[in-house]
Amino acid sequence: MQGPVIRKLPRRFVDKVWGVDQLPTPFPHPSEDRIGEVWFDPPQELPQLLVKYIFTSERLSVQAHPDDDQAEAMGYGRAGKSECWVILDAEPGATIAVGFHREIAPEVLREAALDGSIVEHLVWHEVEAGDAFYIPAGTVHAIGGGVSLIEVQQNSDVTFRLFDYGRPRELHLDDGMQIADTGPYPASLRRKIEGDAGLLVDGPHFRLFHTRGANRPAELDHGEALVVPFSDEVLLGGQSLDCGECALVSDLAEAGFDGTGVALIAQPSR
Repeated sequence: MQGPVIRKLPRRFVDKVWGVDQLPTPFPHPSEDRIGEVWFDPPQELPQLLVKYIFTSERLSVQAHPDDDQAEAMGYGRAGKSECWVILDAEPGATIAVGFHREIAPEVLREAALDGSIVEHLVWHEVEAGDAFYIPAGTVHAIGGGVSLIEVQQNSDVTFRLFDYGRPRELHLDDGMQIADTGPYPASLRRKIEGDAGLLVDGPHFRLFHTRGANRPAELDHGEALVVPFSDEVLLGGQSLDCGECALVSDLAEAGFDGTGVALIAQPSR
């Protein structure tokens, strides 16, 4: 009887002005440019999900993404974007920004985006390996410098930049103001990799789990999923999957997990 299909996804390296001069092990550094992201091409079986690594040497822009209905109404198709960041590594004191200290009036938010004081209205969370932040569409957010993370997201690149530290890139303040959530970030959306198995995200578009060795989260569905090693080697259906790789699994019910490492498992919400 044929076992589940396990296929490693092709990856591509993306230059970013805020990227790093040298990628960490196990990644090669394929150019002299700063590399900020490593993307895994979404498989045709799960085209709605995208997995990428992000590496930062300085702060990224302050931005927000529309949901599906907002994106469609604005002429982008049903290309909303909710995402989750799982911190791989962080320099001492490194932070990410998610949400505001308190509800902020739209006119105050616009003025703060124009003069740069928006960074003071945002809550900057100090992070460490294993922290997970679910970022629903509309959440105003930014990643600080000195952070390495895995991002699992809806497969969309619709991004509205509200502030970019004077970099010569286009801003999208009018569109961003239409969809921005102007309140604090719910503490319930921040979780952490703890124990041998657990649920990190239970959203309307995808769910994200973590598991160590042969443990299986109780909420895990059968069927297709993307698996990303978070630490050490993961054995999936007897096949070795190393950090820096991402694989499509055709049927989680038939794919046994083993090894010493922690794996992230992403599935579309049913």
